[in-house]
Amino acid sequence: MAFQAADIHAPDLSALKSDVVISCLASRTGAPADAWQVDHDANLRVLEAAKSAGTGHFVLLSAICVQKPRLAFQYAKLAFEDTLKRSGLTYSIVRPTAYFKSLSGQLDRLRAAKPYLMFGGGTLTACKPISDGDLGSFITSTLTDTKRQNAVLPIGGPGPALTPLDMGAALFEVLQIEPKYRSVSPHIIAGIAQGLSLAGKVIPTLQAKADLARIGHYYATESMLLWDEKAQQYDADATPEFGSETLFDFYRKLASGEAHIERGDHAVF
Repeated sequence: MAFQAADIHAPDLSALKSDVVISCLASRTGAPADAWQVDHDANLRVLEAAKSAGTGHFVLLSAICVQKPRLAFQYAKLAFEDTLKRSGLTYSIVRPTAYFKSLSGQLDRLRAAKPYLMFGGGTLTACKPISDGDLGSFITSTLTDTKRQNAVLPIGGPGPALTPLDMGAALFEVLQIEPKYRSVSPHIIAGIAQGLSLAGKVIPTLQAKADLARIGHYYATESMLLWDEKAQQYDADATPEFGSETLFDFYRKLASGEAHIERGDHAVF
């Protein structure tokens, strides 16, 4: 059983018998108010409903970026993860790396003869993207695989880890156009966030824009890979892999029209 992000008030399941609840609730923007209302509070209501329904297993779709929390939505997710662990239910906390659609937003830019935008030299970050289908298969595997129960499960798609520069090269290749890049310094985003935050003290509506800028800076500078706390670095080799669909296969489908995406709040560029 799964609930949509808009389902803030979980339904009364007390009259139902539920073996498993799979929650994919996530705030649309990641802004503080949104995050605590959805990533934490709404999930908490689902957990309470699951207990009332006699649910034995709760599967939570979280995110790998909570390993190094600096943003409100990360703290909200971690707070609920902690509550879930202490709930008495069997739990599986799935922390995927990056989604295909989140890494596909520049295809239309390139088709319009615009340059591929990247932060720094395009190698500041890396990830092992996982497809919706492979992620769905992994989530359902937690229902029967006891090794994936009462566990926190970082998961990526098939390797190797990819940088934004790798992704840009692949997009140019599938579109069969001459590569053209433009570098953007992440310091610019940090400066925008700081400026908006200061202005937000006078004009409160600008604070939300500052929050979004901080989110953008985080993703511009942090890899979506397993974090090695002892070594204080991301470890691509240690990041678990699952499935067979690759991001570059998805790019080919997008370029040919076999696949389509509706990114909405996932849009960055």
